Amino acid sequence: MTILMVLEREFPPDIRVENEINALTNAGFEVHIACYTMQGRNQYEYINNTHIHRKPISTIVYKSSVGSIKFPFYFNFWRKFLDYLLKKNHYDFIHIHDLPLAQLGFEIKSKYKMPFILDLHENWPAYLRITPHTQSLVGKFLSNNKQWIEYEKEYCVKADKIIVVIKEAKNRLINIGIDPKKIEIISNTLNLNHFITSNEHPDPEYFTMLYEGGVNIHRGLQYVISSLNKISIKDKKLRFWIVGTGSYIKDLKQLAKENKVENLVDFFGWKPLKEIPRLIEKSDVCIIPHLKSDHTDSTIPHKLFQYMYINKPIIASNCNPIERIINETESGLIYTYNDTKDFAEKVMILATNKKLFSKQQSTGKKAVEDKYNWEKDSKRLINIYKTI
Repeated sequence: MTILMVLEREFPPDIRVENEINALTNAGFEVHIACYTMQGRNQYEYINNTHIHRKPISTIVYKSSVGSIKFPFYFNFWRKFLDYLLKKNHYDFIHIHDLPLAQLGFEIKSKYKMPFILDLHENWPAYLRITPHTQSLVGKFLSNNKQWIEYEKEYCVKADKIIVVIKEAKNRLINIGIDPKKIEIISNTLNLNHFITSNEHPDPEYFTMLYEGGVNIHRGLQYVISSLNKISIKDKKLRFWIVGTGSYIKDLKQLAKENKVENLVDFFGWKPLKEIPRLIEKSDVCIIPHLKSDHTDSTIPHKLFQYMYINKPIIASNCNPIERIINETESGLIYTYNDTKDFAEKVMILATNKKLFSKQQSTGKKAVEDKYNWEKDSKRLINIYKTI
C-alpha cells in the first residue's frame, strides 16, 4: 500500500514527519512525499526508504500562500505538481500535513477515490492570529481569519481521519462539531531510537538555563531575557543558552543589551538533532517560555519530551498542555507567561531548593519511557492506515 504525503516546506529535515514516515515504512507501507524547494535541491531523491518529490517554487508563489483561500496561485502550483505525481504513480492514500492544503486533499480524495488523512500539527487559524506576517492591513486582507476558521471546519468534516498532537487539540475540534471518532492523537513525542544521549554534565561554576527551538516573538524569550537581572543565585554565575534560529534574534540581542545582561546570554544558532542532547545535558534547567494563546493552548512542543528524557527540571509558561503534562509528571515548575518576576522566582526556587531540584530530575525520563514516547504514538498511526 502506497501513501502520498504532502508537506508545505523543504524536506528533510522535519522530526515529526520523519518519525511518521519511519513508522509507516517499517510497517510495510511505501511512502512518497511531495514538497517544494527554494534551495535548488534535487527534484527526486530516495532517502531512508522514502521517495521524495520536490518542485521548485518561486518567491512570488511562495509568498502568495498567505492569500491562498482568496486567490488560486498557490493552490494551482500544488494542483499541477500533485496531478503530475498522481498520473505518474499509483497511491492508495493521500496524507496532507497541516491545514492549508486540506482542500487539495479532498479534491484528490474525490477524483481518485482514496482515503484522505488530514494531519494537523497545530491550530492553524490561531497561529495566523499571532504570526507577524498576517498582522498588517494587507496581511489581514489576504488572510481573513474567519475564512480560515470556516475552512478548517469544512475540511475536517470532509477528511476521513484527522491527526492532532494533543488531547486539547482534539477537544477543540470536538467543540466545533467534528466527529470525535475520526480524530486520533499522535503526539510530538520522542523517538528514543534516534535521540542518543552522551555523558555530559553541567559546569558547577554556572547555573545554566537552556532554551532550544525556534526564535520568534511568540516563543516568549523576551520575558526570559527581561527577567535575568532579577535573578540572584548564591555561589553560581547565571547564564542563558538559546539554541535555535529565527526572525527575532536581532531583537533579543538588542533587548539583552538594553537590560545590561548581554554577557549572560549565548546564542548558539541552529544545531542538528544529534548535537541537542549534549547541550541539554550541560544545562541545569530547561525553558519553555511560549506566550500563552489559543495556539499554544492546543499544541505541544517536541522539546518538552527531550528535556524530560534527559531528566532536566523544566521551567515553563502556563500553556495548557505543557502545564498539564509537567504537573502530571512532576517534572518542573510553571510560571505566568508574561510575568518576569514570577519567572525569576521559579528559577531561584530550583537553584536553591536541592530537594525539589533532585525530585524533578528523577521523574521526567521515566514518564517518557513509560508513556510519552514515539513507540506508543507510532502504533496509533499505523492503526489508522490498517483500519481506515
